[in-house]
Amino acid sequence: MSVLKITAENFVKEVLQSEKPVLVDFYADWCGPCKMMAPVIEEVAGEVSDVKVGKLDIDSELEIAQRYGVMSIPTLIVFKNGEAVKRDLGAKPKKAVLDMLGEIAN
Repeated sequence: MSVLKITAENFVKEVLQSEKPVLVDFYADWCGPCKMMAPVIEEVAGEVSDVKVGKLDIDSELEIAQRYGVMSIPTLIVFKNGEAVKRDLGAKPKKAVLDMLGEIAN
């Protein structure tokens, strides 16, 4: 599965109303650690089928970032049944992201 571009227009449908859990990577183009996370997020999206993976540009979608208290980036938030159920800050290795998703599935 490819990484979804999450925007204000599709946030409710793709994230809050999703049948599957959704991992959202809150990032910005100017953020070095975010750039390091980009290939990790792509790999995770290619490996998991039971979770949607999306990226949300905080510069374009500041209101959504503020709504979920995103103060530093990258921030990863997992949404399940419309609720933010897990969050992690900073660049992470792929295993840490997969472990985070594994906790949600159980």
